Amino acid sequence: MAVSSFTRIVRQVDPRCTLALMLFALLDALCYPLITLGLQDAPHLTFALLRALLAGGTLAVVAIVLRRPMPRGGATWFALAGIGVGTTSLGFAGMFHAAEFVAPGTATVISHSQPLLSGLLAYWFLGERLANKQRLGLVVAFGGIVVVSLPQLAGDAKASFAMGLIYIVLATVGVSVGNVLMKALGGRVDPLVGTASQLLLGAVPLGLAASLQQQPAAIDWSPRFVVSLLGLALLGSALARALWFAILEQVPLSRANAFTFLSPFIAIAVGVAFFAESPGPSTFLGLALTAVGIALVERAAPAAPRKLMRTDLRRGHRSTPDPR
Repeated sequence: MAVSSFTRIVRQVDPRCTLALMLFALLDALCYPLITLGLQDAPHLTFALLRALLAGGTLAVVAIVLRRPMPRGGATWFALAGIGVGTTSLGFAGMFHAAEFVAPGTATVISHSQPLLSGLLAYWFLGERLANKQRLGLVVAFGGIVVVSLPQLAGDAKASFAMGLIYIVLATVGVSVGNVLMKALGGRVDPLVGTASQLLLGAVPLGLAASLQQQPAAIDWSPRFVVSLLGLALLGSALARALWFAILEQVPLSRANAFTFLSPFIAIAVGVAFFAESPGPSTFLGLALTAVGIALVERAAPAAPRKLMRTDLRRGHRSTPDPR
């Protein structure tokens, strides 16, 4: 089902948009591998802080050059601060700590349950209805995550994997809460300004935590670390976000989300090639179940008219699978 749905969607999307979506999936898939690479040279929270500052600062400069409108009202800034705490503070802290305990390919597979949790939170707090197929899809996708995790929890390194799983859950919950809050803002915030703001605001708690728990200056500015930081901040965050906004001007969200199926497969391939990962049958079975579950959720979701999607984007509406 997932493969046939994806094939059908590819045929409906303009070839240039298809290439852009595949590039986005690649950038998304490289996040955990790059984090794993850079952690050899920097403390977790300090690394996360630098990524948030560099990515947020880059997007802020782009927004200023393009003369994007600034948010207005204390309530809007308060909501952006909440989004920053969820998406950047908790999301980045969870990701950067999880990378120490969980192989990058496996971490990417598990973390892609985030759209499912966002759907549940939207159902509970925003009153969005779930069709029966969507509910079935949530159950199937969650079963896929369980299938991926159980063998790891029963292995020799079960304590280490369990700790990593906790951090992935922390990151997933943070990003999901941030997505729901951003969706609740509706069209009140420009997407580039909103993303830059939540990155920079979310960097504040990261900076405080890093200064209290770690030695922020304990960084080995090796070529490996510089490449990892620039890849995460400029490609995995800034370019990926700008690319996603441009894509949503041409492609409905439900179709664009389908291409996120590619990210776990790419991440597993990178893990096998560069991090000595050895995924077993349970990994691929769990990944297949997760893909089928998300396909059920997306197919049952009402498609937004293209003109409405463009209007929402210009007004600042933002909905993304994983604002990494």
